[in-house]
Amino acid sequence: MSQPILICEDDPDLSGLLRLAFERAGFAPVMAVTGPEALEAVARWPFLCAVVLDIGLPGISGLDVCRSIRRDTATADLPVVLVTALGEEVDRVVGFEVGADDYVVKPFSIRELVLRVRALLRRMRPSERVGDELVDGSLRVDQATHRAWVDRRELELTPMEFRLLVAFLRHRGRALSREAVLANTRGGGHQLTSRAVDTHVKRLRAKLGSAGVQLQTLRGVGYRWTSAPHR
Repeated sequence: MSQPILICEDDPDLSGLLRLAFERAGFAPVMAVTGPEALEAVARWPFLCAVVLDIGLPGISGLDVCRSIRRDTATADLPVVLVTALGEEVDRVVGFEVGADDYVVKPFSIRELVLRVRALLRRMRPSERVGDELVDGSLRVDQATHRAWVDRRELELTPMEFRLLVAFLRHRGRALSREAVLANTRGGGHQLTSRAVDTHVKRLRAKLGSAGVQLQTLRGVGYRWTSAPHR
């Protein structure tokens, strides 16, 4: 499954090269050119795995975009790599102070940038590589083995249903538009329509049994997973 990644770069030539490189590396690039576009993309695409952010952006600087990402509890843990032509130590310090996870100075190797992003994702999410579990009430999901249980009963989920369940659990409490759900299914072997998303969600909810009530449909908006009440 391709991971959506936001790339915000106002140089059209470099932007095109970055898009091509990350696509070849198995990512699904979401492109932005200005600071406001970057913030809009972060809000619109809740399944982003990381952000590659140029500091010198029109409208709002990359530093301010990074600050905004860190202030929002929904995106506070989103990995951010800053890209800039400013390579002095004070510039790097400022970048890390606003919450950047890595810092790349122009000119740089695009291949190295892709490798840095991959390394950052491994560092930020080490548990996902070795049996990471998502637990909510009676529901338990093991991402490493692609298995899920409700009330100790194993669920028989299709690959698509499993990906959707993981996506909802990772963003529990947040309203997700159908567009955002579609973004999370990229690379799954086929593309879904909004109507197909509704069908998959309906089937998933039925299979979840007692946990199905936690997967809510928001009329005119999309879906939201609500955490099970503490007992």
